Amino acid sequence: MDTPHITRLGDIVLARHGKPALSRKCWLTAQQYRDWWGRYDAGGLLEGQAVPPGIMQTAREAGTIYASTLRRAQETAAAVSQGQPVHTHAVFVEAPLPPPHWPDWFKMPPRLWGVVARLWWHVFNHHDGQESRLEAEARAGRAADMLIERALAGQDVLVLAHGYFNHMIGQQLKARGWKLVDDQGFKYWCQRRFRRA
Repeated sequence: MDTPHITRLGDIVLARHGKPALSRKCWLTAQQYRDWWGRYDAGGLLEGQAVPPGIMQTAREAGTIYASTLRRAQETAAAVSQGQPVHTHAVFVEAPLPPPHWPDWFKMPPRLWGVVARLWWHVFNHHDGQESRLEAEARAGRAADMLIERALAGQDVLVLAHGYFNHMIGQQLKARGWKLVDDQGFKYWCQRRFRRA
């Protein structure tokens, strides 16, 4: 019996979730930002969003759809999967964002806290007992290997997850010889498509 021959490798598409419901229009201390981030991680999507047709098309063409275990990714998957099975996996959860321990008189909006916390985590290894950068990079490598295994079987793979961790997976894919062929950036609902070089 002949072994099936794969004539095409699948693409790997990393997509960010839709816009969350929790408002960013506030000013917070570092401790308040920790609490805010906890609510952000537990929360879902803002109601009434229009799902971009491009991500719907990607989902229709995908042989496998993965999603992070966090609610905002799960609700995104429900919005785009159109009845296709979605494989939920914690390997795709966002990297942590613990802010530095700054005094309570210092306040910033959540968007700026996110930038500062990511810088402190990425550059200064400030993880507050949560996942470190090196641990997250290793996890991103495991995620990349999982996705490549599916793509090598000849099917497109769609991941519905998070902005920064998707970036980390993308770096691991590039290191393994995959090329970014379509880049919509890291905004909500945006996709980045990788293809074997």
